Amino acid sequence: MNVLILGATGTLGSAARQELLNQTDANLTLFSRSADRLTVDPKREKAISGDLTNGQELDAVMEGQDVVFAALSGNLKRYAQSIVESMDRNHVQRLIFISSMGIYDEIPASVGSRGNLKYNSVLRPYREAADVIEASDLNYTVIRPGWFTGGPVNYEVTHKGEPFGGHDVSINSIADLVLKLVNDNQLYSKESVGINTPA
Repeated sequence: MNVLILGATGTLGSAARQELLNQTDANLTLFSRSADRLTVDPKREKAISGDLTNGQELDAVMEGQDVVFAALSGNLKRYAQSIVESMDRNHVQRLIFISSMGIYDEIPASVGSRGNLKYNSVLRPYREAADVIEASDLNYTVIRPGWFTGGPVNYEVTHKGEPFGGHDVSINSIADLVLKLVNDNQLYSKESVGINTPA
């Protein structure tokens, strides 16, 4: 299996990478603006620096991939458009994309209204990116995590339209869910799921 990690130098990209190296035999392509900072296992990994909005650069790493995992910051709508277009051009179907809790106003008042789109314009790019992905014909899963914490694997998953269960989740929990999604391409297929630590 070949897995492309977009945003490989970020916190979630690094955590997912480690989980995939430890728990699978997948070959990893690590794509980032500063991939030269990464130390790789040459038997299973290659690191490539590039620009997500450059179609040629993205196509060069997209070809031959089985799964794409994206954990990004910045111009998320544009990145999502670029990823979807490149995946279509290269006939890659499976996308796992990190968004944020609150993009569907699913945060109960008891958890904190500051996590809701109508109160927090910071969330708008995450919603716009999710809209792009959900409008595609890809086999996608959008993950909407709570605020990142340390700690062990301990989480629950909520579906789009359901209230969010809590306001935080460990990075290890998100990496565990990503591992499950990589291993099962029908798990939460064409879904947007929340992930949080149970109360």
